[in-house]
Amino acid sequence: MDATDKKLLTLLQQDTKKTTKELAGKLNLSVTAVYERIKKLEREGIIDKYVVLLNRNKIDKGFVVFCHIKLIQHSKEFLTNFERQVVKLEEVLECFHVSGDYDYILKLFVKDMEAYREFMVTKLTTLNHIGSTHSTFMIGEVKNTTAFSF
Repeated sequence: MDATDKKLLTLLQQDTKKTTKELAGKLNLSVTAVYERIKKLEREGIIDKYVVLLNRNKIDKGFVVFCHIKLIQHSKEFLTNFERQVVKLEEVLECFHVSGDYDYILKLFVKDMEAYREFMVTKLTTLNHIGSTHSTFMIGEVKNTTAFSF
Protein backbone atom coordinates (compact mmCIF):
# COMPACT_ATOMS: atom_id res chain seq x y z
CA MET A 1 0.00 0.00 0.00
CA ASP A 2 1.53 3.30 -1.06
CA ALA A 3 0.76 6.89 -0.08
CA THR A 4 -1.83 7.23 -2.87
CA ASP A 5 -3.68 4.13 -1.66
CA LYS A 6 -3.74 5.59 1.85
CA LYS A 7 -5.10 8.90 0.59
CA LEU A 8 -7.70 7.04 -1.47
CA LEU A 9 -8.76 5.03 1.59
CA THR A 10 -9.04 8.23 3.63
CA LEU A 11 -11.29 9.77 0.97
CA LEU A 12 -13.44 6.65 0.75
CA GLN A 13 -13.84 6.52 4.54
CA GLN A 14 -15.13 10.09 4.46
CA ASP A 15 -17.66 9.43 1.70
CA THR A 16 -18.02 6.20 -0.25
CA LYS A 17 -20.56 7.81 -2.56
CA LYS A 18 -17.90 9.93 -4.25
CA THR A 19 -17.61 8.94 -7.88
CA THR A 20 -14.42 7.51 -9.30
CA LYS A 21 -14.16 10.74 -11.33
CA GLU A 22 -14.34 12.88 -8.18
CA LEU A 23 -11.73 10.70 -6.46
CA ALA A 24 -9.49 10.85 -9.52
CA GLY A 25 -9.62 14.65 -9.42
CA LYS A 26 -8.58 14.76 -5.77
CA LEU A 27 -5.77 12.26 -6.32
CA ASN A 28 -4.54 13.64 -9.66
CA LEU A 29 -4.99 10.23 -11.26
CA SER A 30 -7.03 8.91 -14.16
CA VAL A 31 -10.46 7.44 -13.52
CA THR A 32 -9.15 4.06 -14.66
CA ALA A 33 -6.19 4.20 -12.26
CA VAL A 34 -8.49 4.99 -9.32
CA TYR A 35 -10.89 2.23 -10.33
CA GLU A 36 -8.03 -0.29 -10.54
CA ARG A 37 -6.67 0.79 -7.14
CA ILE A 38 -10.08 0.35 -5.52
CA LYS A 39 -10.50 -3.10 -7.07
CA LYS A 40 -7.01 -4.10 -5.85
CA LEU A 41 -7.81 -2.90 -2.30
CA GLU A 42 -11.05 -4.90 -2.39
CA ARG A 43 -9.32 -8.06 -3.70
CA GLU A 44 -6.65 -7.80 -1.00
CA GLY A 45 -9.34 -7.51 1.68
CA ILE A 46 -8.19 -4.05 2.80
CA ILE A 47 -11.62 -2.74 1.84
CA ASP A 48 -13.85 -5.21 3.63
CA LYS A 49 -17.30 -3.85 2.79
CA TYR A 50 -19.32 -0.71 2.20
CA VAL A 51 -21.98 0.31 4.72
CA VAL A 52 -24.45 3.08 5.51
CA LEU A 53 -24.20 4.70 8.94
CA LEU A 54 -27.57 5.60 10.41
CA ASN A 55 -28.46 8.36 12.84
CA ARG A 56 -29.54 6.18 15.76
CA ASN A 57 -31.61 8.98 17.34
CA LYS A 58 -33.80 9.23 14.24
CA ILE A 59 -34.57 5.51 14.30
CA ASP A 60 -35.36 5.29 18.04
CA LYS A 61 -32.07 3.61 18.98
CA GLY A 62 -30.49 6.53 20.83
CA PHE A 63 -30.07 4.86 24.23
CA VAL A 64 -26.58 3.34 24.31
CA VAL A 65 -25.70 0.65 26.83
CA PHE A 66 -22.41 -1.09 27.55
CA CYS A 67 -23.21 -4.38 29.24
CA HIS A 68 -20.36 -6.24 30.94
CA ILE A 69 -20.92 -9.99 31.17
CA LYS A 70 -19.23 -12.49 33.45
CA LEU A 71 -19.78 -16.16 32.66
CA ILE A 72 -20.06 -18.78 35.39
CA GLN A 73 -17.22 -20.78 33.86
CA HIS A 74 -14.56 -20.26 31.17
CA SER A 75 -14.74 -23.57 29.38
CA LYS A 76 -14.62 -23.56 25.59
CA GLU A 77 -18.13 -24.99 25.53
CA PHE A 78 -19.55 -22.15 27.64
CA LEU A 79 -17.72 -19.47 25.62
CA THR A 80 -18.79 -20.78 22.22
CA ASN A 81 -22.34 -21.38 23.41
CA PHE A 82 -22.62 -17.81 24.75
CA GLU A 83 -21.12 -16.35 21.56
CA ARG A 84 -23.44 -18.38 19.35
CA GLN A 85 -26.44 -17.05 21.29
CA VAL A 86 -25.38 -13.40 21.64
CA VAL A 87 -24.75 -12.83 17.92
CA LYS A 88 -28.45 -13.51 17.33
CA LEU A 89 -29.58 -10.61 19.54
CA GLU A 90 -30.54 -7.71 17.27
CA GLU A 91 -30.05 -5.10 20.00
CA VAL A 92 -26.37 -6.06 20.32
CA LEU A 93 -24.33 -4.27 17.67
CA GLU A 94 -20.92 -5.12 19.09
CA CYS A 95 -19.65 -7.90 21.32
CA PHE A 96 -16.07 -8.17 22.53
CA HIS A 97 -14.41 -11.03 24.39
CA VAL A 98 -12.15 -9.17 26.84
CA SER A 99 -9.65 -9.70 29.61
CA GLY A 100 -10.10 -8.33 33.12
CA ASP A 101 -12.99 -8.51 35.55
CA TYR A 102 -15.55 -9.40 32.88
CA ASP A 103 -15.54 -11.86 30.01
CA TYR A 104 -17.54 -9.89 27.44
CA ILE A 105 -18.59 -6.33 26.75
CA LEU A 106 -21.73 -5.82 24.69
CA LYS A 107 -22.65 -2.54 23.03
CA LEU A 108 -26.38 -2.17 22.61
CA PHE A 109 -28.62 0.41 21.00
CA VAL A 110 -32.23 0.56 22.19
CA LYS A 111 -35.00 3.17 22.38
CA ASP A 112 -34.87 3.90 26.11
CA MET A 113 -34.45 2.44 29.59
CA GLU A 114 -37.72 0.56 29.34
CA ALA A 115 -36.58 -1.09 26.13
CA TYR A 116 -33.31 -2.05 27.81
CA ARG A 117 -35.19 -3.52 30.75
CA GLU A 118 -37.31 -5.55 28.32
CA PHE A 119 -34.14 -6.75 26.58
CA MET A 120 -32.59 -7.78 29.90
CA VAL A 121 -35.67 -9.62 31.14
CA THR A 122 -36.73 -11.38 27.95
CA LYS A 123 -33.47 -11.97 26.11
CA LEU A 124 -30.19 -11.49 27.95
CA THR A 125 -31.15 -13.31 31.14
CA THR A 126 -32.32 -16.29 29.08
CA LEU A 127 -28.80 -16.92 27.71
CA ASN A 128 -26.97 -19.85 29.22
CA HIS A 129 -23.91 -19.59 31.47
CA ILE A 130 -24.19 -15.91 32.51
CA GLY A 131 -22.96 -15.44 36.08
CA SER A 132 -23.41 -11.67 36.37
CA THR A 133 -23.95 -8.49 34.38
CA HIS A 134 -23.02 -4.87 34.92
CA SER A 135 -24.59 -2.15 32.77
CA THR A 136 -23.20 1.28 32.00
CA PHE A 137 -25.23 3.90 30.15
CA MET A 138 -23.85 6.51 27.77
CA ILE A 139 -24.27 10.08 28.99
CA GLY A 140 -22.70 11.76 25.98
CA GLU A 141 -20.65 10.87 22.95
CA VAL A 142 -17.17 12.39 22.83
CA LYS A 143 -15.86 10.56 19.76
CA ASN A 144 -17.41 8.04 17.40
CA THR A 145 -15.70 7.22 14.14
CA THR A 146 -15.22 4.26 11.87
CA ALA A 147 -12.31 5.86 10.00
CA PHE A 148 -8.69 4.76 10.44
CA SER A 149 -5.88 7.29 10.12
CA PHE A 150 -2.82 6.65 8.01
